[in-house]
Amino acid sequence: MKKIIFVLLGLIVNFSLFAQTQLPKIKTEKHLPNDHFMVQVSSDYWLNAPDSISNRRDGSTRGANVYFMINKPFQSNAHLSAAFGLGVGSSHHFFNRMSADITGNTPVLKFNSLDTVPRFSKYKISTTYLEIPIELRYFSNPNNPNKSVKIAFGVKVGTLLNAHSKGKTLVNAAGTKLKDYTEKLTSKSYFNTTRLALTARVGYANFSVFGSWNITQVFKDKVATNMSLLQVGVNLAGL
Repeated sequence: MKKIIFVLLGLIVNFSLFAQTQLPKIKTEKHLPNDHFMVQVSSDYWLNAPDSISNRRDGSTRGANVYFMINKPFQSNAHLSAAFGLGVGSSHHFFNRMSADITGNTPVLKFNSLDTVPRFSKYKISTTYLEIPIELRYFSNPNNPNKSVKIAFGVKVGTLLNAHSKGKTLVNAAGTKLKDYTEKLTSKSYFNTTRLALTARVGYANFSVFGSWNITQVFKDKVATNMSLLQVGVNLAGL
């Protein structure tokens, strides 16, 4: 894993050096590209998930990411910049009539059917990571980012802060509510505590669409099917 991270970071650095030496210089004003603060909202997918555990309650799997970035325009060409920062990324995967025993002590994570009653009407697994994003950015109008096409490619490395399951509202076989009850179980034991993702975004002014694909798996090796996280959504940048 360390080799992959070093290779990716090396590619970004080498491309940055190439851009500074090969691209023509331009005159810029004081107002340079920023995007120091980014908020992302996404639809989340576990790629390669078996049919037995991929049935979402209503397709509403979702994620949210918040990052504070330091942006460094290249002195030789202000169309390009490198950025790095710190932030938090979260993902929430909903299930239909199913639960996961994330606090169990078995070698393999158990996904259990909720066809028995009473059962939870809503159930999800959530993860939260502390992340370091790194981007190589392009601004079509570096003197006015609010009227600029923006393109960025990068990587982000994260460490797991929290993983939990949450079930809400007990219902009977017909789906009628029996009791307002919430069960929240927290455990990192089955989850991959380090993640590495490739990122890309493109947009205009402060709005863009983005994608993030995890090279690492959601769960540890051999405790569940090898599934990686894909996030696709919208990005709001500013400051």
